Amino acid sequence: MLSRLRSGALALACLAGAMLAPPAVAQDYPSRPIHFIVGFAAGGPNDIVARILGEWLSRHMGQQWVIENRAGSGGMLAAGSVVNSAPDGYTVMFVAPNNAIGESLYKKLPFNFIRDTVPVAGTLRLANLMVVPPDFPAKTVAEFIAHAKANPGKLNFASSGNGTSVHMSGELFKLMAGIDIVHVPYRGSSAAYPDLMSGKVHVLFDNLPGSIGFAKGGQLKALGVTTAQRWPSTPEIPAISETVKDYEASVWYGISAPKGTPPDVVDKLNKAVNAALADPAMVKRFAELGAVPMPMSPQEFGKLVADETAKWRKVVEFAGVSVD
Repeated sequence: MLSRLRSGALALACLAGAMLAPPAVAQDYPSRPIHFIVGFAAGGPNDIVARILGEWLSRHMGQQWVIENRAGSGGMLAAGSVVNSAPDGYTVMFVAPNNAIGESLYKKLPFNFIRDTVPVAGTLRLANLMVVPPDFPAKTVAEFIAHAKANPGKLNFASSGNGTSVHMSGELFKLMAGIDIVHVPYRGSSAAYPDLMSGKVHVLFDNLPGSIGFAKGGQLKALGVTTAQRWPSTPEIPAISETVKDYEASVWYGISAPKGTPPDVVDKLNKAVNAALADPAMVKRFAELGAVPMPMSPQEFGKLVADETAKWRKVVEFAGVSVD
């Protein structure tokens, strides 16, 4: 009798434990649309890549990936909105160097990106492209530097916003080339192109997916890529480092989610993104934009963000730039 009572009590305890145990969240995830937050305006390189990736994930995950553009403050507005979202896997964000740069550039951020998010996946590596108006007098990086030195303070460089890789590529170039050019931030690089083409601004260091089409179409003139060596998809364009020794400002993209997002959801998202990056059709499409797939585990992507945050902190401090 005592044995049966003990067995019954054990069974009840097991049942109660099963009822109290958290559900396997990823088992039915996603069951509704996923909001993919992009910190820049529609039509820019970040937006282009996010929409290509979101389209594939929508088809293969059975739920729509809704692209939401929240431009402003170099992507910090978007990051803040994601940090404050429910950590349930239904809000994720497009991550780029601006998120690593912003930690030291913005002095009054109400969040810490590394502390308040969880890494999900890496997506792409690419270069920034230095482009000028088609009638700009310089045809090479060396000629641009000479022209800038002959006209100190008279040239300006556009960016997609304070703290973006587009901004910091220009600041690093300005510093290392020893020239005086003025920064003009826009709400996304797509907003800067009309002024660049008309000559109201004089140079832009934009992510390759946003700029290469204009360069190939003759609307802009490409002077150099920001990677340490020439970029595989544009071998005809010199690396800026061929003129400015040791100059380098590579670009990377990825995905993060709010802190507290369940690990099994993060794992499911990571596997889906890595599957997209392995799809030959996607590899070809990204190659047309000048981008190379960068599949990573969440841990690997987290390390990349941490390393880049430390790297750009040194550049921000050395260049003496900041945003209050």
